[in-house]
Amino acid sequence: MRYSIGQVAKKLGLTTHTIRYYDKEGLLPFIRKGSSGARVFEEDDVDWLIIVECLKRTGMPLKEIKKYIQLCQQGDETLQTRFEMFQKQKVKIEEQMSTLQKYMEKINFKIAYYGDAVKHGTDDIYTRNKWLAAERERLFGHK
Repeated sequence: MRYSIGQVAKKLGLTTHTIRYYDKEGLLPFIRKGSSGARVFEEDDVDWLIIVECLKRTGMPLKEIKKYIQLCQQGDETLQTRFEMFQKQKVKIEEQMSTLQKYMEKINFKIAYYGDAVKHGTDDIYTRNKWLAAERERLFGHK
């Protein structure tokens, strides 16, 4: 099936401006243009764009994404390099997830803290709620 840039943008939740920018930056070298000069996307092109967006949203710089695409175009002799790129990206994402999980624990602590404070009408909590006192010490390192 063939798609217009507008259809692809809608399908992926992107703007046509973003897709044109990716194309201008060399991230979509596989996109063909129809007789009218408009970009024409095939299913495989949409899949490529999904990977480009995935890598971008997980923090890979556009320069590295472009390098990945160039490696793909070079063929099988670059398989190991591409494999290693994705392994490195996975490690970065795992580190981000670990950091976010630590932040989530602090946010959950504050939700529990304020839930207790609202319930009792005071934020004098730590003598009354030993669990929150222990969590405060664990998360913030002080009593």
